Amino acid sequence: MGKTGITPTRADNYAEWYQQVIRVADLAENAPVRGCMIIKPNGYRLWETIQAKLDAAFKATGHQNAYFPLFIPVKFLQKEAEHVAGFAKECAVVTHSRLQANEGGRLMPASPLEEPLIVRPTSETIIGEAFSRWVRSYRDLPLLINQWANVVRWEMRTRLFLRTSEFLWQEGHTAHATEAEAREETLRMLEVYRKIIEADLAIPTFVGEKPASERFPGAVATYTLEGMMQDRKALQLGTSHFLGQNFAKAMNIQFVDKDGQTQYAWTTSWGVTTRLVGALVMTHSDDDGLVLPPRIAHTHAVIVPVIHDEAQRSRLEDACETLRQRLLSQKADYPLHIEVDTRDIRGGDKRWQAIKKGACCMIEVGVKELEQSTVTVAWRDTIADKSTIPTEHFIETFVDGLAKLQTRLLERAKTYRDASVKRVTKADDFYDFFKHDGGFALAHWSEDAATEEKLKSDLKVTVRCFPQYYADERGGCLFTNKPDCPPAIFAKAY
Repeated sequence: MGKTGITPTRADNYAEWYQQVIRVADLAENAPVRGCMIIKPNGYRLWETIQAKLDAAFKATGHQNAYFPLFIPVKFLQKEAEHVAGFAKECAVVTHSRLQANEGGRLMPASPLEEPLIVRPTSETIIGEAFSRWVRSYRDLPLLINQWANVVRWEMRTRLFLRTSEFLWQEGHTAHATEAEAREETLRMLEVYRKIIEADLAIPTFVGEKPASERFPGAVATYTLEGMMQDRKALQLGTSHFLGQNFAKAMNIQFVDKDGQTQYAWTTSWGVTTRLVGALVMTHSDDDGLVLPPRIAHTHAVIVPVIHDEAQRSRLEDACETLRQRLLSQKADYPLHIEVDTRDIRGGDKRWQAIKKGACCMIEVGVKELEQSTVTVAWRDTIADKSTIPTEHFIETFVDGLAKLQTRLLERAKTYRDASVKRVTKADDFYDFFKHDGGFALAHWSEDAATEEKLKSDLKVTVRCFPQYYADERGGCLFTNKPDCPPAIFAKAY
């Protein structure tokens, strides 16, 4: 086995490999507070890029950004019983204000609050309370609001980006005059997510409705986007919820319709999180380090001057900077980020660091290249394949090369995903599938609760969704033989 940038490899220990990719790519680190993370500049640049793409899409569909309080009165959550029950175990609760030193000099909470406050796990109730004041007439609808924020869910088992006690996200909240409009909004935002996740993040998804057991607390229907990671586990990439009138009734969101009748609004909510950064790592990266699709990458190329004679340093570095400027002048439909690595360290170290941090392209320029008007190039997904090509040709085709890399990464991920999906028609085969390689099992299912609990207990397998792609199919349930059941995707998941 040849040298790799990451130890252990994916085959040796996938969970540790994931942590090591994040470390060497300088994306994030564990914070002093248990279960929290510090997102470092490289990681935050990825989130900013995702955020910008989503924000533009939200605004193009008529949504406006707002901000709501971090603290939510307990009485707000209590208004929607299913909602509070769903989040009770994850809530962080503030009960005191101020600190004062005790006799031993230790700082202790001083003043009990009149009412405990919940640190935002999600904002349906507090945003719903605001909507109840903002909505009076059908003319006020639809109300389309998005919030960029942090949330806190007191997780017991945490992992960087995938599941942390505090994380960043966006949460859309909308109110509508009719059920049909709210359902349309729910699916419209799901499609916004799908397009960006597949086109920009190059992650193929299965889109579908969650079973009743997996719905968002208080929702009438929850829709999800499920991606497959390289260890064949599922990762929920985003969700969109049709809330019906449950939260409108709980928070008293009413309006007078065109006929002068008072009605409850129909509401939705939908969100994605910094988990998408973890999805990028686990979908595309390899045993050499981080791999990123160009449309989301923080570095599109690193140019390394290959210096064997110090007398040539200034000449080579100037040539590399000229090349950088010419590459930046090429037209792409996203901002290009190109670096010249002039640090006084070995060229091999520079190359390995660029590889591990996910630069899309490595470019080397030495005296030989300068004299022959060439550059030596390697693309990140085929890093061992260096080629020396004329400089002018490389500059002219650089953006096209990035587009081809984007396509290759999506096709590679889709090929891997599709090869790991198995249609199962026998219960014994289902168990064998998950006891060996695993992946996504597709089987007709009747939403039988006893079967669902047994699968969780026996195999740690859950139902991910009823995929839209197979929505017209019906058949007998794999486990109960009940007829006329839709196909569901089953998987082990993060």
